Parts: sequence; C-alpha cells; structure tokens
Amino acid sequence: MLAVGAVLNGARNRLLRFDPAEHPVALQLGGCDPGDLSIAAAIGADYGYDEINLNIGCPSERVKSGAFGACLMREPALVGACIAEMKARVKIPVTVKCRLGVDEQDPAAALGRLAEEVIAARCDALIVHARKAWLKGLSPKENREVPPLDYGLVHALKARYVTVPIILNGGLATMAQVREELTHVDGVMVGRAAYQDPALLLEIDPLFGEPAPVASRAGAVEAFIPYIEEQLREGVPLHAMTRHLLGLFNGWPGARAWRRELAAGAANPSANTATLLKALRPVTKTCSSAGMSLTAQVALA
Repeated sequence: MLAVGAVLNGARNRLLRFDPAEHPVALQLGGCDPGDLSIAAAIGADYGYDEINLNIGCPSERVKSGAFGACLMREPALVGACIAEMKARVKIPVTVKCRLGVDEQDPAAALGRLAEEVIAARCDALIVHARKAWLKGLSPKENREVPPLDYGLVHALKARYVTVPIILNGGLATMAQVREELTHVDGVMVGRAAYQDPALLLEIDPLFGEPAPVASRAGAVEAFIPYIEEQLREGVPLHAMTRHLLGLFNGWPGARAWRRELAAGAANPSANTATLLKALRPVTKTCSSAGMSLTAQVALA
C-alpha cells in the first residue's frame, strides 16, 4: 500500500518495482482526491500491476489525518467518484478494500451505502474486512482483532450483488474456514494467518484445482534463493527478505532453532544465502523428507 503522494512525488522506481514472480500483483493506493488517484493508478498500470486497489480500510490515526483509509467509509460518494476517475483512466481492474463501517456507524447501512456508490462507479470487486474500525480509542493492531467479526453482512452483500465479485477478509486462520466461506462469497483474503504460517499458502492452489507453486516449505526456500541473490547484488540486506520466513517451519522439529539462527545470522551486514542455508540445518531431516532437492541438500552438508 502506498499513499498517492508517494507515487506521484516519491522515489517511484524504488517504491513500485516488483519481481515478475509476484504476478498477479495489485497496487493498493491510499488517498481521496479523484484526480490524483487516477494519475497514480495510471502510473501503476504502466509499471505492470495487474490491479489497482483503493484502501478504505486502514484504521491508523496517521491515515485518518491524511483523509484516506477507513475514515472514508463516512464519504461513500467521494469514494465512488475516486473509483469512477480511476476506471476512466486505466484498463486493468480497479477494486476497493473496506471495513463494515467506522465508530458509531450502523455497519449494515454503511457497507450498503459504500457498495452502492462503488458498484455504480463500475468497481471490479469489493474486498470487505468484516469488522468495523474504531478510529476513537483503538490502536491499528487492536482494530485488527477487537471489533467483532460479522461475516453475515458480507454474505448478505454477495446475495444482493450476484454479479459483482465479493471477497471476505478478517479472522480466517484455517483451510476449513476458507472452504466454508467460499460457499458464500467469491473469494477470501488471508493476511495474518498466512504471514504467521506461510506454508498455509501451499494449500491454496490445490483448493482451486491447480498445483501448488512449490511442493514443500523447503522447496519454497530453495525457489526463493535466486531472488535473494539478485537483491543482495543490488544492496538489499538479507534480513529485509528473510524476516518474512521466520514462521515458515512453525510446528516442525527444529523450527525454534531455524528462527533463532535466521534472525541472528541475517542481521550481520555480510549475511548471504549461506546464512539462510545454515539456518536450515536444524530442519535438514524434515526438509529431506519434504522433498528438498539434492543440490540444496549438498549445500546444507
């Protein structure tokens, strides 16, 4: 997610570039000026993004003061105008991620009004975090956990807009939950659960009849190495990439040693892929049984 001002005036290439392996990838924008958003959307499209998403869900005070994020749940007509401008400017999908409402708003009314506006503006999909955001009194972290979930409102929205893709977000932690919700909505968005246990993503593609992109946790590490090597050559420190791998072996023998070794080793300015492979040693046996290639096994020896 990037603020519109950063896209228009910041170090654009550093902020917007991504690896081809990330496709399909969306650029989420934060802002409330229709003209600025349309320009930023066009820039994102030129960079090769597959989707532009408008952030109407972030609950932080910093976002509130900048007039974007969840506070825009109070201004559905303005959000609709933003979507209309972006749709007129780009040919790729333009979507919205929102909440059920903020503070004292009635969630059914707030969500319904926002949906009316953005769907009338030809929004391509609506991603709903099924919680209100309390801008008064809760921190951003608390806003991800404290306000109660109401999946029923999202189900009702889908029943109302049969032809519009409706995607549910919030509180989904298991594949059983994912399967259940997919009987009510077009898609789900899994955030914290996938970050805390990245191996959960190995189960997603098969759910839709596609093979997993890699066969195992160890295979994911192996597939990541060429990217890491390329980024290291460009001066990106190892810890900036491997910090996202700390939960990869959660629940497996050696996971604690993996986290400890990786966190400590990657902090060294001279850390490289050998540091990553060293951290894998505590889970070598697990990796072998999970199908890590002979090349990687020799590197671990």
